[in-house]
Amino acid sequence: MKITKILVALAAFTAFSAQAADKLSIAATAVPHAEILKFIKPALAENGVDLKIKVFTDYVQPNVQVSQSQMDANFFQHQPYLTEFNAGRGTSLVSVVGVHVEPFGAYSSKIQSLDELEDGAKVAIPNDPTNGGRALLLLQKAGLITLKDSSKITATPRDIAENPKSIEFFELEAATLPRVLDQVAVALINTNYALEAGLNPTKDALIIEGPDSPYVNILVAREDNKDSAAMKKLAEALTSEDVKTFIQTQYKGAVVPAF
Repeated sequence: MKITKILVALAAFTAFSAQAADKLSIAATAVPHAEILKFIKPALAENGVDLKIKVFTDYVQPNVQVSQSQMDANFFQHQPYLTEFNAGRGTSLVSVVGVHVEPFGAYSSKIQSLDELEDGAKVAIPNDPTNGGRALLLLQKAGLITLKDSSKITATPRDIAENPKSIEFFELEAATLPRVLDQVAVALINTNYALEAGLNPTKDALIIEGPDSPYVNILVAREDNKDSAAMKKLAEALTSEDVKTFIQTQYKGAVVPAF
């Protein structure tokens, strides 16, 4: 009789614990975002949050699915991209907290330095406005081009005022850029995709952003859930000292904590 009561009590406690756990679904790109989320998943579970991670390979669907309430949040983008996405798509997603910077870089399988770039060389950049502009700003910093507005973060090749080497620009989906390295002289690649392709930004990049980059990667949610208890716990976990140590140890400068 006592054993039966104990079993009933345990079953009730288990059921209560399952009900008490807050479920939180989050969309992320594989590296480093999903890796960071997997690192904090056990700690969140202990804190009453059941984190479900879904990996995406593009920069559109994570925002679409959060805005349509198919996912609770996402972790893959910086504020300039989110601002541009909201304006273009009529969404109203918001930043919850900044987590890290992924210094953006230029890569090549054909040259060892940008000084070797020949006239008329083919250069591939991301085709979304903010990352394309980010690529052009980096090339401007390297002295290869001059933009009409030297600070325009959404610049496109049409905004180039001076192109002394007559560089031919190709705008491609960000995720595909590592795969075209053998077809172009240089490709400007987001660090998450560079890491996925086995590139080491601190060693392989011909030029890379400094630690003062304004492109901090953020946790993004909707207005209706950004202040929920579970979201606050996720934000706290993402900006913990444990995560800072994990980023510094795991990525060795290719990803830099922003807190």
